[in-house]
Amino acid sequence: MTDHLAIANAYLALWNEADDAARTDALTKGWTADAYYADPLMQGKGPAGISAMIAAARSHFPGHRFELSGTPDGHGPFTRFSWTLVSPNGEAVARGMDVARLDAAGRVTEVVGFLEG
Repeated sequence: MTDHLAIANAYLALWNEADDAARTDALTKGWTADAYYADPLMQGKGPAGISAMIAAARSHFPGHRFELSGTPDGHGPFTRFSWTLVSPNGEAVARGMDVARLDAAGRVTEVVGFLEG
């Protein structure tokens, strides 16, 4: 059985990780070599490319963090979860929902993100 909460928490931890090497290492371990990420604003491919994309996004929001909103769910190879980007003073500055696809070994192959508003 897929642990959707663990998948969502691991994913958000990537976005909250400030250390580029640690983030890339986590991506290399938990994502496939050809994994793909896309949302309306950016795209990344492979662990190094996705890590660089996250680093670039983080540079625009210093001190912000991603928090899980609601309860993740899913079916088959998919996990769906919502998140909130929170400023250092606790203000919600963005919200969205992501859908991750996992392979048979439980590694992320693709994430598609959707932004609210």
